[in-house]
Amino acid sequence: MLDKNLTPEQLTIVCADLAHLRLIADLKLAPTIPYFAEKPYPIGRCREIRDEVFTLLQTQIPTTNKPGLSLLKELIAQGSPLQKAWGSLRDEYFQNAFILGPWYIDVSNDTVNANKPRIEILPLATSNFTPIKDFTQFIKIARSYWKVDIYRNDVCPALAPYMPLLCVGTNGASWLGAANDDMLNIAINSNFKESRLILNSLPRAPVHIVQRWQKVLAGFSNDHLLVHEGDPIKYCDVYAKSSSKPDLVKRDAAVIAYSSLPKSV
Repeated sequence: MLDKNLTPEQLTIVCADLAHLRLIADLKLAPTIPYFAEKPYPIGRCREIRDEVFTLLQTQIPTTNKPGLSLLKELIAQGSPLQKAWGSLRDEYFQNAFILGPWYIDVSNDTVNANKPRIEILPLATSNFTPIKDFTQFIKIARSYWKVDIYRNDVCPALAPYMPLLCVGTNGASWLGAANDDMLNIAINSNFKESRLILNSLPRAPVHIVQRWQKVLAGFSNDHLLVHEGDPIKYCDVYAKSSSKPDLVKRDAAVIAYSSLPKSV
């Protein structure tokens, strides 16, 4: 049976095979998403790269004869599933990676600094990779990593219990945050207490940004989650009282409403 504590030599073999898959992923992705916020690929594309390599792994691992992928296959067979993960890396930036048993596997390690190695494998216990625990931690990272100002979501108050943040970039574009599963779960699993806390702590957005949103939202009259007015904190209270357990139908409706919006306003 393979020891889950892979040797340095084994880790080198795994890195080599993952680097080959990363090259395949790059050849597909780079032409289709060449820039992120005016920065060239792979900067800012950790999720897309991680997901593409995951797809390649699902295809190749079952029938692989490559030594590095065979090591991963054996770990998986021993009961360590290969899991997608998103969270905080050293509270410096958000990162999409894999967790495999006791290992943190980053196949997009160069998406903040393109001069870094593409692949990094570390013991999870010493990687400083952790789930985002609340909106305060999210805001701390987002402000420095994305270079954004963050305000309370007053522009779509009925959506605010799920996405309480309004992020504004240096170019003035703004968007709601955060609509990934991890952050939605923080809101929902707290019965919107975490949303209420952060909404209470954040300032209102500047008037010109709110007015820009009002013009855009005028075209969404059929979706009450986007056009209902009111106090976002009161919506948190209403949603919290309406159900004692997470309402997946309402969650899906919130995600659908968010998905109908422009990527930024």
